[in-house]
Amino acid sequence: MSYDKELAAAKKAASLAARLCQKVQKVLLQSDVQSKNNRSPVTVADYGSQALVSFLLQQEFPAGFSLIAEEDSKDLRKDGAQEIVERITKLVNDSLTSDGSYSVTLSTEDVLKAIDSGKSEGGSEGRHWVLDPIDGTKGFLRGDQYAVALALLDRGKVVLGVLACPNLPLTCISGADRHSPNNEVGCLFFAEVGGGTYMQPLDGSSTVKVQVSAVENPEEASFFESYEAAHSMHDLSSLIAQKLGVKAPPVRMDSQVKYGALSRGDGAIYIRLPRKGYREKIWDHAAGSIVVSGMDQFHSVCYFLSKAGGVVTDAAGNPLDFSRGRYLDLDTGIIVTNQKLMPSLFKAVRESLEEKALSL
Repeated sequence: MSYDKELAAAKKAASLAARLCQKVQKVLLQSDVQSKNNRSPVTVADYGSQALVSFLLQQEFPAGFSLIAEEDSKDLRKDGAQEIVERITKLVNDSLTSDGSYSVTLSTEDVLKAIDSGKSEGGSEGRHWVLDPIDGTKGFLRGDQYAVALALLDRGKVVLGVLACPNLPLTCISGADRHSPNNEVGCLFFAEVGGGTYMQPLDGSSTVKVQVSAVENPEEASFFESYEAAHSMHDLSSLIAQKLGVKAPPVRMDSQVKYGALSRGDGAIYIRLPRKGYREKIWDHAAGSIVVSGMDQFHSVCYFLSKAGGVVTDAAGNPLDFSRGRYLDLDTGIIVTNQKLMPSLFKAVRESLEEKALSL
């Protein structure tokens, strides 16, 4: 089955949302930041990105529309939030005007309803869009890496994914010129089931097919891990690296940008081992997982048929299961690498987890 129409809409929605986020980041004001109950920061860009993507997808696919997304409008409907709601509404309408595809002006209530369209619980039946409007909000606030991450589930399986990474250079981040002012930034990664993974600038001016690193010797591999220590146990990652003989220091980055960078070979390994009690949300991995693998994660044959050459599993070697709602049921964490490195990486992860358990 082809998902070309859905992929085109997803690329457009994610690109427009990324441009909205870029606009906010340039003029970020302290008043643009709120705090959710879990104290993680939320900006007008999170809400604006979600409203924009939700609206665009509903225009293209109104029948049976279902969206699983991170934000809701509860805090925006409280007393004193009217100014921020108006700012979000203006950002969304300005984005729609700049695109020119839709002759519509949304009201503040339209925007709030669009945000609340993301309350779907997902599941193994039907189609569900999965959105993280800004994956890596803390990175966004620091002026660092973040992504607009959008995927489509069809009967519980990831069939396409798009990662818009506004601050990621178009060239390999390990290159000597990564900080050069002439190094253009802003990447869009996308993949459709069975069709491989591609990268283009956010303006869509050119497209190249990408491939994960072909490195076979663990000692020559470099790896990514989460910037935030709460998202991954850095001490455990260090132990795994030692077992593998990895010499390069870890590259710590926010968000699913790590999946995008790995899909084009910037590094060879991504380890995410959250602390006990942390529950992974599907919007944090759906788009990134298919961008790395280039195909459906639900069949073990993906190890051999993966178009991008990547493998994404939990720490027990199981493919990620996106069919159970808004959360992933995992064994400990997530490991990502190429097919040739996976056996040695998996062994190092299991040994390190066992050693840590014995030390407690």
